[in-house]
Amino acid sequence: MALCAASWRGRWLVRALAAPLAPGWPQAPQPLPAAALLPAGGRRLPPPAVRFASSEGRGPGADGPQRKVVVVRITSPVMWLRTRFYYLLIRLYFDQDFSIEEFTRGAKQAFSLVSKLLSQRKLDLLEELVSEEALKVLKEKISLLPDNHRVALAADVDAIMYTTEGDVRIYYDDDGRKFVSILMRFWYLNGANLPDDVPGETKVFQIMFGDESTKEKKHLLTANYEFQREFTEGAKPDWTITRIEHPRLLE
Repeated sequence: MALCAASWRGRWLVRALAAPLAPGWPQAPQPLPAAALLPAGGRRLPPPAVRFASSEGRGPGADGPQRKVVVVRITSPVMWLRTRFYYLLIRLYFDQDFSIEEFTRGAKQAFSLVSKLLSQRKLDLLEELVSEEALKVLKEKISLLPDNHRVALAADVDAIMYTTEGDVRIYYDDDGRKFVSILMRFWYLNGANLPDDVPGETKVFQIMFGDESTKEKKHLLTANYEFQREFTEGAKPDWTITRIEHPRLLE
C-alpha cells in the first residue's frame, strides 16, 4: 500500500510539473539556428548576487514582534536578457505555451518533495522524478551523510524564501534528440542543528516568534536543482531532475 501511494504521488508530481507544457506543443517550422544553441557542457553563469535584510512587524494573532525576512535580488542585466532570450526560443521552437512563472511554481513543489525524500532516505520514491545517473550519485552520498546534514536537506514549500532561474540550455544530442534544461536555485530556511560557522554559502541568523524571550534559530541554505525535458517528437512531456546540489551539505 505504501509503495502504491508513493507511486501515485510520484506520477501526480510529474504531471504537475509537465502541466504548463503539456498542451500540444508545435513542431518547429525549421531547425533551430546553430548559433542559438549551447553545447551540452556549456559554461555556467555565475550565481546572481543577492542581499538579505530583515524587518520587524506584527503578524496576525501574535503577542509580540515578529521578524520578517526579506530577500532582495540584484540581477545582472546581461543574465536577465540571456535567460529571456532562451525562454523566447523555447516558446518559438518547442512549446508556445511555456511560462517561466508556471514552471517555477512546479519546480518549487518538486524541490520541496524531493528534498524531503532525500532527508528521509526514501530514495526508492525518487525514481520517477530524478534521472538514473543523478540518483546513483545521491545514493552514495546519502549513505555517508551526518544526521544533522541530512535533516538540513528538507525544505517545506513555505520555507522557500527565494527562487531564481540560473543557466538555461537548449541542445541536441548525437542522435538528434532535442533537450531543454533549466537550472533553478532555491534559498530556504531550515532549523537543523548545524554549527554557526558552516563555511561557504550557508548563512545563519535568528527569527523571533512571539516575544523576545522566545527565539528560534534558522539557517538560510541554498540548493541547485537542474530540470531537463526532451522535446523530440513522441517523447513524454515530463521534466526530470538531472542534477541536485546542496552546497556544504550534500557533497
